[in-house]
Amino acid sequence: MLAYLDMDLLLKFSLSTALGLIIGLEREMKRKPVGLKTTLVISIVSCLLTIVSIESAYKATGSESGVSITMDPLRLAAQIVSGIGFLGAGVILRRGNDTISNLTTAAIIWGAAGIGIAVGAGFYLEAIVGVILIIISVELIPTIMTFIGPKPLREKEISLEIVVTEKKEMETILDTMNEKKVSIYKFRIRDLKDGSHAIHLKVGIPYKMKTTDFYYLVCTIRGVKHVDLERLD
Repeated sequence: MLAYLDMDLLLKFSLSTALGLIIGLEREMKRKPVGLKTTLVISIVSCLLTIVSIESAYKATGSESGVSITMDPLRLAAQIVSGIGFLGAGVILRRGNDTISNLTTAAIIWGAAGIGIAVGAGFYLEAIVGVILIIISVELIPTIMTFIGPKPLREKEISLEIVVTEKKEMETILDTMNEKKVSIYKFRIRDLKDGSHAIHLKVGIPYKMKTTDFYYLVCTIRGVKHVDLERLD
């Protein structure tokens, strides 16, 4: 029985490590804040705490004084789901352009904890299927949507700041973007002290268009003095 338990624990920790490794590699390859080491720790420790929670519940059948002790087998596991939210909040950063980023990474952290809990509780097949679906969801489906999805999913999101010398050049910029089928989602104008004007835009360009080509396009528009461009997705 002891040998079986040892093999069972080894299987749980090995599988939890392997699945956490897969999730971590996906984030690591994209140079995200949460990478390989973080997801491994989350997955392994979640598995460990789930095992401890279940084993403690079955061992705590009473006490020396005869008082009956009742424990929820997944009490610790339930706290993992709540506690992991603090890590997720830590990687969601608000940029200077008021854009929220790293939501997917925060969700991946939550997912890694869930995989560890599933393995620790003995749901091996469910954990494996869960990891497969996570990878498909963050890698394959978005790629497919860039070809067959609705227009917003077939575009790259760009944050753009353009400085022009004359107000009349703004209309030229908008006309050029309409000709190139660039979607404009946000538009803000700010007057500068030197008399020029800053245009802040959030636009979507077709995935087939290179970001550098779009930059060169904007730079060649008459009256454009300065361009600051950032890809958001």
